[in-house]
Amino acid sequence: MTKAAVFGTGSWGTAFAMVLADAGCEVALCGRRTEVADAINGARRNPEYFPDVELPSGITATTDPARAASGAEFAVLAVPSQTLRANLAAWKPLLPSRAVFVSLMKGVELGTAKRMSEVVQEVAGVPQRQVAVLTGPNLAREVAARQPAAAVAACADEAVAMRLQQVCHTPYFRPYTNTDVVGCELGGAVKNVIALAVGIADGMGLGDNAKASLITRGLAETARLGLAMGADAQTFAGLAGMGDLVATCSSPLSRNHTFGTNLGRGMTLEETVAVTKQTAEGVKSCESVRTLAQRHAVEMPISETVADIVHEGKPPHVALKELMGRSAKPERV
Repeated sequence: MTKAAVFGTGSWGTAFAMVLADAGCEVALCGRRTEVADAINGARRNPEYFPDVELPSGITATTDPARAASGAEFAVLAVPSQTLRANLAAWKPLLPSRAVFVSLMKGVELGTAKRMSEVVQEVAGVPQRQVAVLTGPNLAREVAARQPAAAVAACADEAVAMRLQQVCHTPYFRPYTNTDVVGCELGGAVKNVIALAVGIADGMGLGDNAKASLITRGLAETARLGLAMGADAQTFAGLAGMGDLVATCSSPLSRNHTFGTNLGRGMTLEETVAVTKQTAEGVKSCESVRTLAQRHAVEMPISETVADIVHEGKPPHVALKELMGRSAKPERV
């Protein structure tokens, strides 16, 4: 039986632990809070995120990273992207040397502007073939309810991607493989920024035309950045690109969309953070995405506008006027 350690008892970490257990894996779910671990082991519930969902018997919870890591063939990382570096530095010595690291995170590190797989490689000291990414339109609440979903298991080594595909394939969760890690990670990270933009539009009371335009042009600028960084254009037409973007921009379950909606309604950043229970990755990643765009000389007006609204305090109505007032140009450039 394959053993997996899932680090992070948040909504997506818990939901993916369910997928792994339903696929036949022995899963150790590692978190910081004793009361959550006790509830998972005793009542088979995560009271913080899914109090109404019974977790499979194949999941055991612990607050001891060494216990979770022991014998793990897959180390699944499901923590906020900006905390990965510090956390992984503590976990790496505990894991088997051949463990495959699986990133569930959809962010870009502040300061370094590194993708999560790059942070993993650097901190864990492992080659590309030992780092995989699981991404796609995977709203945690729907996955936890075992509603049908598809995903992408990406790794530079196709054999490793196929191994990951096999250990998380269930009747309700269908993973595909891809070797374009750059494209898959950028699709997952930038879509959070675009979802903030669509949420802001919703909060401002804008219509479906405006939101569809943001989604479409958001995908175009994501693809531009991806191509500049060596990604495959086809990735952005798939689950890791368009699929994830549509789900995150259109669902009320999307924390980034909800965060943006509150900003669009006139709440300040501080007020919005105060009422948000879970991490909205796009809030910090929009700065890192802007850095990547500047580094690669890529125009990303929507992402830059979101960063201006979130971190520079630009009023949404002013940002909208500036976006709409940009010079006319061909659709494909």
